[in-house]
Amino acid sequence: MRAAPFRVIAADHTGVTVSNLERSLAFWQDVLGFELSHRAHHTGDLASEVTGVPGADISIAVLKGHGHKIELLEYLAPANRKHVDLRPCDVGSVHVAFTVDNLDAVLSAIVASGWGAAGKPQTLKSGPNVGKRVIYVRDPDGTTIEFMQPPR
Repeated sequence: MRAAPFRVIAADHTGVTVSNLERSLAFWQDVLGFELSHRAHHTGDLASEVTGVPGADISIAVLKGHGHKIELLEYLAPANRKHVDLRPCDVGSVHVAFTVDNLDAVLSAIVASGWGAAGKPQTLKSGPNVGKRVIYVRDPDGTTIEFMQPPR
């Protein structure tokens, strides 16, 4: 392992760009049990310089819970932003994984919320997570979240 001139101290949050902040907030709060930490609005030079997106205008909600923070970002500008439909196999696709105690109950809540499973739950047969049941789900914008249930 190569020594770097710095060290990562901690993971702070996972950011997810969404098309409808209120819809996404409802899911993360009502279905997954995250709590709203704060909301913010970034525009002008600050937003453009941080993101590298000229004319960025961003409505933000930060949620906390389960030992992690999720930052939801709805870009109100620029007008030429795109909606992409990345699959988990496409370069640039990212997901966050959560360990849960009842995968079937999670899947029921997800279906009731309008999200959908990308596949079917599977039990891992080898590796460090052997025995865990896992599934990918996708939100209405196509963002992938993995849920994992340890063996009972």
